[in-house]
Amino acid sequence: MELAPAVADTLDHIRRQAPLVHNIINYVAMDVAANALLAVGASPVMAHAIDEMRDFVAIAGALTVNIGTLSPPWVEAMLVATAAAGELGKPWAFDPVGVGATPYRTRVARELAARRPTVIRGNASEILALAGDAATRTKGVDSTRGVDEAREAARALAASAHCTVAVTGAVDYVTDGTAAFTVANGHPMMTKVTALGCTATALVGACLAVGTAPAPAAAHALAILGVCGEIAARGAEGPGSFRMRLIDALYQIDGNTLRRTARVHSAD
Repeated sequence: MELAPAVADTLDHIRRQAPLVHNIINYVAMDVAANALLAVGASPVMAHAIDEMRDFVAIAGALTVNIGTLSPPWVEAMLVATAAAGELGKPWAFDPVGVGATPYRTRVARELAARRPTVIRGNASEILALAGDAATRTKGVDSTRGVDEAREAARALAASAHCTVAVTGAVDYVTDGTAAFTVANGHPMMTKVTALGCTATALVGACLAVGTAPAPAAAHALAILGVCGEIAARGAEGPGSFRMRLIDALYQIDGNTLRRTARVHSAD
């Protein structure tokens, strides 16, 4: 079933509502994720001070938590923020960056995953490691496994964590344990710019913040970013110009373009 019109509707809601998205996100990703959210029409805040976690969660439409640059104070802030999200009924997206690389990172990721995130988004290696595949070792933040290898793990993780799981790669796979979607947008140059996976999670937060249901929200965010990646690649001379063009594409993208080019489909 073709689902591109719904992607356009979600973009329209973001542009109309300009939702506040609270991001506890790593240092590397702050700039590109904040600018991507602004470009697409959302309002980002990048805050991690523990004393203001509850206040920001209370006024935000959604929370995103990203463990890319972990430290004990940040972990404490993440725990406070996710507890507040649960108490206040706010949706939140979790990005388990590099889970499986170290015991500390894996322990923190699994503790956060147990706190009922609305969406978990990661590459195939991260999803396999988070789901408990002892044979999976991540190479930093890069995936060493393919999306198809992680489909079963994604379904199992969605069921055990009671959430939607999005596995990103050449063709993304999104599942809530029952319904599933594939997203076939994007460009290989996206793998040459750091923090675009983190940016995808931030955009999931924007889609959740306007009330889109979790599995469609994840699929729509990935389609928006993927289509913009395809547009940005036209004429880009390399990763530097591609990054600049991607922000421009997120600003310029419209519903008609998404209806024509978003490749989001129901999956088994």
